Amino acid sequence: MKKLDRRDIKTGDIAVSFHGVTKTFEQWQRSGGIKNTLQNLIRPQKKTIAALDDVSFTINRGEFTAYAGPNGAGKSTTIKLICGMLLPLQGEISVLGMSPAKNRIALMKKVGVMFGNRTELWWDHPVLQSFEWKREVWDIPKEQYKRTLDRLVELLDIQDILHTFARELSLGQRMKADLTMTLLHAPELILLDEPTIGLDVLAKRQMISFLKELNQEKETTILVTSHDMDDLEQMARRIIMVESGHVAFDGSFSSLRAVTGSKCKISLELLTDASPEFEGAALLSREGRRFEYEFDMGRTSMSAVLSQIGAVEGVMNVEIKKAPIEDVIAGLYVEWKKQ
Repeated sequence: MKKLDRRDIKTGDIAVSFHGVTKTFEQWQRSGGIKNTLQNLIRPQKKTIAALDDVSFTINRGEFTAYAGPNGAGKSTTIKLICGMLLPLQGEISVLGMSPAKNRIALMKKVGVMFGNRTELWWDHPVLQSFEWKREVWDIPKEQYKRTLDRLVELLDIQDILHTFARELSLGQRMKADLTMTLLHAPELILLDEPTIGLDVLAKRQMISFLKELNQEKETTILVTSHDMDDLEQMARRIIMVESGHVAFDGSFSSLRAVTGSKCKISLELLTDASPEFEGAALLSREGRRFEYEFDMGRTSMSAVLSQIGAVEGVMNVEIKKAPIEDVIAGLYVEWKKQ
């Protein structure tokens, strides 16, 4: 798969650098049988899992980068290594010019971390009290804190929940409050693990819009993981894909589409019930007199497909769109499993 050549980037311009990083975990192997249970007591069986295996990449300051892969590919492990929650077995990691292992406290003053399935908010206290707690513990200057909080409250529209107990928030409200908590100390680097998980369409749109604005206006470096590829494509300009602990792809979303094939979908609405056949296009579905086809522009040109459609009688409506990035990624996952 494609990797970017980033050797021309100066050291001071790099926010995150992984060089030959390996991280493994050991899993106990057990079964439900009594015989195996007794065997495990005498001679325990372990299996070594390589979450990351000789991984190298760099993220430049000011970049908005997506980090994706199937379950167990090493996404959350990478986030934890960057912020010093885990240590690598081998390799070197540099974050904002510091070692997460040696300078974790100093580093975390410049890094914001948010895990979508966890919260830093005090569950039985008003949201604002959690914010005030962070100001005290992190020793954030009062003027900076007020200026940052006022701006975040406005942009994320959370004025109405400041005095609400965290346990009473909806998921969307809690995610906004958690993001505010993450940004109160104005971090240079933001690490987001599944920040849009469980959000409705409107809440996702607000979250994505805010993150893009933050990246563009403040040039804040953002690294985000998600299983929702459409969200990632809306947010980031670059995507690093990991699979079985290895970097499988590093480039733009358009480059990713080119590698996997430039697939498009065409929906036709006809006056008849018969589904026409087109060379180079496969029928995906039909609903009444509406038919959906897929074709690869790398193999069949758009003009050739349109020419065939033009020869069909009774065409009422034609809609052409790129295949969702979710479909592109799903195809990649299938290929990886075969290898």
